Amino acid sequence: MRSPDTARTVRRLSAGAGAGAEDSKFDRLVYERVRLGIMSALAVNEPLTFNELKALFEVSDGNLSAHARKLEEAGYIACEKSFADRRPKSEYRLTAAGRQALFRYLDHIEAVIKATRRS
Repeated sequence: MRSPDTARTVRRLSAGAGAGAEDSKFDRLVYERVRLGIMSALAVNEPLTFNELKALFEVSDGNLSAHARKLEEAGYIACEKSFADRRPKSEYRLTAAGRQALFRYLDHIEAVIKATRRS
């Protein structure tokens, strides 16, 4: 059984009140499954095309487009559009700000996991 102190710590971390630093805040933009997947995939496989991302996450064009647009608007990913054999081609890369946001999110999740395991 979890102690009341551990339960409070887990709730505090889950709500984004980590070590008290701004960097430890829970980033809801990164939290969503497809957006987290996009950022994670780009962190290890830059660049990836729209079709490669779509196949990775098995989502519709509209769904992927909406998630990618949100990440672009936040400055977390960059999209370069071109043509290949007269067909539009969109390539995505993780920006420095996006990499930082992803690492902050991963640090936050690790802190929650550690607090939970201490119980």
